[in-house]
Amino acid sequence: MAQPDKKFFENLSGAGKAIAVLTSGGDAQGMNAAVRAVVRMGIYVGAKVYFIHEGYQGMVDGGDNIIEATWESVSSMLQVGGTVIGSARCMEFRKHEGRLKAAHNLVQHGITNLCVIGGDGSLTGANLFREEWSGLLEELLQQGLIDADAVQKYSALHIVGMVGSIDNDFCGTDMTIGTDSALHRIIEVVDAIMTTAQSHQRTFVLEVMGRHCGYLALVSALACGADWVFIPEMPPEDGWEEQMCHKLSENRAGKKRLNIIIVAEGAIDSYNKPITTDHIKNLVVKCLGFDTRVTILGHVQRGGTPSAFDRILASRMGVEAVHALLETTANTPACVVSLCGNQAVRLPLMECVQMTQEVQKAMDEKKFEEAVKLRGRSFENNLNTYKLLAHRKPESELPKSSFNVAVLNVGAPAAGMNAAVRAAVRVGISEGHKMFAVNDGFEGFAKGQIKEIKWGDVGGWTGQGGSLLGTKRTLPGKYLDKIAEQMTLHNINALLVIGGFEAYLGLMDFLAARKDHEAFCVPMVMVPATVSNNIPGSDLSIGADTALNAITDTCDRIKQSASGTKRRVFIIETMGGYCGYLATVGGLAAGADAAYVFEEPFDIRDLQANVEHLREKMKTSIQRGLVLRNENSNVNYTTDFIYQLYTEEGRGIFDCRKNVLGHMQQGGAPSPFDRNFGTKISAKAMQWISKKLKEGYRQGRVFTNTEDSACLLGMRRRALVFQPVVQLKDQTDFVHRIPKEQWWLKLRPLMKILAKYKTSYDVSDSGQLEHVVRNRPKETDAATL
Repeated sequence: MAQPDKKFFENLSGAGKAIAVLTSGGDAQGMNAAVRAVVRMGIYVGAKVYFIHEGYQGMVDGGDNIIEATWESVSSMLQVGGTVIGSARCMEFRKHEGRLKAAHNLVQHGITNLCVIGGDGSLTGANLFREEWSGLLEELLQQGLIDADAVQKYSALHIVGMVGSIDNDFCGTDMTIGTDSALHRIIEVVDAIMTTAQSHQRTFVLEVMGRHCGYLALVSALACGADWVFIPEMPPEDGWEEQMCHKLSENRAGKKRLNIIIVAEGAIDSYNKPITTDHIKNLVVKCLGFDTRVTILGHVQRGGTPSAFDRILASRMGVEAVHALLETTANTPACVVSLCGNQAVRLPLMECVQMTQEVQKAMDEKKFEEAVKLRGRSFENNLNTYKLLAHRKPESELPKSSFNVAVLNVGAPAAGMNAAVRAAVRVGISEGHKMFAVNDGFEGFAKGQIKEIKWGDVGGWTGQGGSLLGTKRTLPGKYLDKIAEQMTLHNINALLVIGGFEAYLGLMDFLAARKDHEAFCVPMVMVPATVSNNIPGSDLSIGADTALNAITDTCDRIKQSASGTKRRVFIIETMGGYCGYLATVGGLAAGADAAYVFEEPFDIRDLQANVEHLREKMKTSIQRGLVLRNENSNVNYTTDFIYQLYTEEGRGIFDCRKNVLGHMQQGGAPSPFDRNFGTKISAKAMQWISKKLKEGYRQGRVFTNTEDSACLLGMRRRALVFQPVVQLKDQTDFVHRIPKEQWWLKLRPLMKILAKYKTSYDVSDSGQLEHVVRNRPKETDAATL
C-alpha cells in the first residue's frame, strides 16, 4: 500500500488538537456518515476526537455526554438513519449561563475545535458561542474554575458547520445532508400511491415537509410529474382555484386516470394565508366531483436508511470539515462546508445564515420573486423547469416554428432516460417545434422507426425505468446513408441523443459524415445517460445515481446477512466496463475496505496487503468486511481469483462470500436525483437546440456545419457546460471507453482513509473560503442552468 504523504502531515497535522462533533436540531439521514467521517479523519491526522451526545444539551450538561471517540466506535453506523449520538433542542444554551457551563466542559477536555451538524439555528448558536468564547474564559477564570494557563492555551474556539436538514432550506449550498434521502421517501410513497390512484381514477393531495421552504415539494413534483404544486416561495396567483381545477379536468379529458397535487406544509396564498390539504381536497370534490384522498407523509420523510448520495455528500463534507478546522486561524471566520455543483466549497457561516433569514423576510414582505432568487440557482432552476413542463401553453401562445426535432436513446438502458425524453418533448413543444421520437436507437433510425410524439404521450414517464423509446448499442457507421435519407424524408432539423458511450461515438460519426451528407448539417446535442458514468466531458451521467443506490442497498443487505455469524468478508462485482466509478463511489457509500478498479493498477502484493489489513481488523470488534471489484479491473485478477485468494489467506480468521450484482444495477425505478438531473439537463439541451436552430436558419432551411453545432452537454464541477464533441477526442481513451482524467479518482484515498489505510491524500483541490454569490452572471453556454 502507499506510504503516508509527508507533505500532508506537515500541512495538516492534528497532533495535540481536540475536535468535538455534535448533531443539533432536527435529525437528518446522513448525519451518521458525517460523524463517522469527522471521527476517522480526525484520528487519521493525529487529533483527539470527542462525541458530544444530545447536541448542545450534552455540551451544557457535560459528564458522560462528552466522551472520546475511537475508530471502532463509528463502525456500522454509515447505513443507519437519524443520528446515533443524539440530538436535542436546548433552551439552556440560548442563555449566557448555559454557554458558560458549555465552555467550562469543553476546556476540561481541551476541546477548541467544534464540528456542528445541524440547521441554521444550530449554526447561529455555534457562531455566537465562538464570538463570546474569550469573554466566557475570563468569567471562568474569575470564578476560579480554570487557571490563567488554560485561558492562554485555549484562547480561540474554531467552528466549522455542516448543514443537516431534510428541508434544504440553507442558502449557500445546493444540497443539505438528508435532503436526497427525504426525497427518496417521498418518491417511494408517490410511486406507490400512483398505482392505487390509477386503479380507481383518484386525485391524491400529498403534504410533504417544508414549513418555510418548498424544496422537497418542488423537486418531488418535478420528479413524479405532479399536476400541481404549492410552495411558500411562490404562492399561486389570484384565481388559482379555477386554474387548478381546469388543469385537472383537462388531464382527465386527455385519458389520464389520476391526478397528483403536492403541497408543502408551509404553503401560502398571495395574501400569506395557509393553503391546506383539506382545503384543496374540498375544492376538487366540490368543483369537479373527483374521488379525492389526502396523504400526509409526516416524519416518514426523516426516517429510513440514508441514500447513496447523502452518504457520499456527508463523508466528503466531514473530511472537508476536518481540513477546515486544521487550517483555521484565530482570524478565520466560522465557516460552513457546502456543495456547489459537484464541488465542495467553504462559505462564511454568518453570510449563509443572513441570506437564509433574508429569504423569510422577503416572503413576509410578499417579495416572492426575490425570495426565489435568494434560495439560490438550484431552487430557481427547479422552479423554472417545473413551470415549463407541468403547464402546457395554449396553441395560440406557442412560438411559431416550422422546425422538426428528433430525440432518441442510444446504448444500454439507464434509469432516468424516460424523464429526459419527457422533458425534451415538452420543452420542444413549448418552444414551438414538432417533436419526433426514434425507436431502437440508430438502428431504428435507419429503418424509419420515427413518429411524431405529443405532449400527452410522455405523461407518467418520469418514474419509469429503462427506455420506453427502446435503445440499442448499434453504432450508426454502416447506416449513415439510410439515416441521412430518413432525416431528409422527415425533414429533421435537429437531433437530441440521450445515451452512453455509443451515443458519443455516434455523434462523432454524424459529424464526420457531414462532408458527404448535408442532412447531418443540423444542430446535434448529446445528453450522457449510462450507469457506467464513463462519458468524457461530464462528471455525472443520468442513471449512475440509481445504480449507486442499487449497489449500496445490496451491500447493506449482504453485510446484514453476516450479522450474528462468524467474521466474514464479501467480494462484490459491479458493472462499469473499464470505468471504476461505481466500484469506487459505491465503496465509499457502503463503507468498503477496498475497491479494485482498472484506473488504479494493482498486483498480487496489493491483494496480499489488503488481506493482511482485513486480518488485523477482524481481530478487533469489527466482524464484517466488504471488497468491491469493477468487472474489468484486471483480466487475470478476476472476481473468482480474488475470492479464492481471500478465502485461503483469511483461513482461521474470516471466511468469504462473493456476489456478482449484474443487471440489477441497470433496473428499477430511477432515483429522485436521476429524475431531476435528467429532466433539467434535457430541458437545457432543448433550449440550446432552439437557439442553434434560429442561428442556423438561412434561406428557408437549417444549415450549420461548425464544430460548436455538435455538442455534448455535461456537468463539469459547478456548471452544466456545452462542449463540441470534436474537442473531447483528446480527453478520451477510446480503447477502454473512458475519459483520460476522472474526478472521482480523488475520492479513492478518502475511501481508503475511512477504511483505516495509511495513504496519501491530495488536499490541493480542497475547498477554499469563498463568499456567498448573490447575483449570478448572465447565462452563457458555459454557465450552469
